[in-house]
Amino acid sequence: MSGIVQQTGPEEYSSQLAIALVELDLLRELVDSSFRFIKSHCRENNRFEKNRLDDFQLLSYDLAVCVAEISAAKSLLKYALKLSKNKLVARIALVFAGDNYQIVLQRLLARSEESVGNSMELLGLYEKPSVRELLSYTAAQVLEQIGREITGADIARLPSTLDDEKELMRETFYRFTNDVVVPLAEEIHRQDQDIPEAIIRPAAELGCFGTCIPERFGGLQPDNSSDSLGMIVVTEELSRGSLGAAGSLITRPEIAARALLAGGTEKQKNKWLPALAKGEILCAISITEPNTGSDVAAVSLKATPTKGGWLLNGSKTWCTFAGRSELIVVLARTNSDMTLGYKGLSMFLLQKVSYLGHSFRHEQKRGGSLTGKAIPTLGYRGMHSYDLFFEDYFVPAENLVGEKKGEGKGFYYTMAGFSGGRIQTAARATGVMQAAYEKALSYANERVVFDKLLGEFQLTQVKLVRMLATITASRQFSYDVASLLDEGKGQMEASLIKLFACRAAEWITREAMQIHGGMGYAEENAVSRYFADARVLSIFEGTEEVLALKVIARELIAAA
Repeated sequence: MSGIVQQTGPEEYSSQLAIALVELDLLRELVDSSFRFIKSHCRENNRFEKNRLDDFQLLSYDLAVCVAEISAAKSLLKYALKLSKNKLVARIALVFAGDNYQIVLQRLLARSEESVGNSMELLGLYEKPSVRELLSYTAAQVLEQIGREITGADIARLPSTLDDEKELMRETFYRFTNDVVVPLAEEIHRQDQDIPEAIIRPAAELGCFGTCIPERFGGLQPDNSSDSLGMIVVTEELSRGSLGAAGSLITRPEIAARALLAGGTEKQKNKWLPALAKGEILCAISITEPNTGSDVAAVSLKATPTKGGWLLNGSKTWCTFAGRSELIVVLARTNSDMTLGYKGLSMFLLQKVSYLGHSFRHEQKRGGSLTGKAIPTLGYRGMHSYDLFFEDYFVPAENLVGEKKGEGKGFYYTMAGFSGGRIQTAARATGVMQAAYEKALSYANERVVFDKLLGEFQLTQVKLVRMLATITASRQFSYDVASLLDEGKGQMEASLIKLFACRAAEWITREAMQIHGGMGYAEENAVSRYFADARVLSIFEGTEEVLALKVIARELIAAA
């Protein structure tokens, strides 16, 4: 084992953290060179042909995942540098950086014959002294030692770098989750119930629905600046209690508010945003259609002009919370020319009464109707996701977002909402991971196997170290992206953090189940719910494949 691992002074750890950042930057350069390789093979007559990217889907996907993993590791290292005197944080950050360095390098090796990578040069990196020092932190003895510290001190999470205001917000929703959400979560999941008012009303009173809405409209956001961090902090704590019954309450008002702020008239903002902020109305977002999936530009729900407004005809699917919500934000095609793609789409605000249960039918006095039926799902229960069918459903002209000026701009308003939705989904993933880890840690410190506590076994200790490192990396990465979004940047990074955190959530919830053994597979144990819920995270708000290929890789290739 390298001598670096044995050094214990804060200065030595700070030096190693800085060196690790340099090595990850160099590794990122190798990834970028592969993006340049793809770009060079997608040019014809000095023009970049996007259609040719499909010939490099596997390579593009792997490279996008590599960028997500490198970015997460760098966020954790920077966090550790802020707490450089904390030796435990420093070592966990170096473990995570070392693990991810190896994972990325192995991916590059696997694809080296398909890009510019030279396998011998890549293998030679393992002999580089600074890389060897970094990888020494992934040794079993190092992981075991850190694992003993974690289990011995029952460390559920690493120190916070939040300011006093955000820490108070986190603590408030931490208590709310423990006192209100957790006692109800299991029954809601097992019985596939509606989210009760016992959760919705007090959450609204705490300002839950206003985290993304400016103060002038009754929300918690400053009027003169954006503040995505508060939304992330609240979302994570609610998701720790239940993804379906609490953690996703903010998602829909987040998307709706960003869309309204991007394109709504002042009259529309003044009408809808205060009601959303106070939780006086709940909302759903209806984008996906049976034959379009994540291809938003292919939306075909027909909106036909009529006296005083529009008539909607067609189908939507996976509209979460559609029954309970009084407002549904709907993307529809106002120009029947499909060759216009996303330029023919507009966004509508559909107002209806609230329905409980798994199906509803809303009939209008003028004869139109909206029918909804909940889709049975493996997890993510409480909100219910619906198939919707519109038949001559009337929407007044004043409910076209942006009114006349907003016609044909629905796609842009949707994208404005999605960036917030994706980082919010990453926070949901972090909350689910945190809950799973806490259960695993507690069980490991209680369960006796072969005359030893489960947490005293090396493999359990290694699992817990990697789980804690991954959760903290996800949290810090989301904080970093929040800062970018507040500066008007970070659209691609929002996709990166969602890609990373949602993939990680599946693995962490699996490990939590595995630590519980047979008890983890039983429905009476919450870790089985976390596992079922985590599976949806890589699917909604943009599937991981679409994010990797159509957003992340495409942008990085264009910039290469």
